[in-house]
Amino acid sequence: MGDAGEGLVDSEARIQERRDEIERERAERNRTAPSNPEAERAAESLRLARAELKRQLNTTTHERRRAQIAQAIAEIDRRLDGIRPRPD
Repeated sequence: MGDAGEGLVDSEARIQERRDEIERERAERNRTAPSNPEAERAAESLRLARAELKRQLNTTTHERRRAQIAQAIAEIDRRLDGIRPRPD
């Protein structure tokens, strides 16, 4: 076969290794699926609301409204802390 045949065998081995690696990554992703999808959705919704409130806080000049927005952000942070799992 010669050198050309050996190169073909090497490339086929690399392709198979890559396929195996992709399969391992796929299996890992499936194992780390969220244990509570409803909590994940709630947390994502709160994070989006917090981002919008931060934007409003940066653009609002009226002090009373800024205080209201700051309180809302604090409430969202409190709720997010309740959703997030506690580290051991």
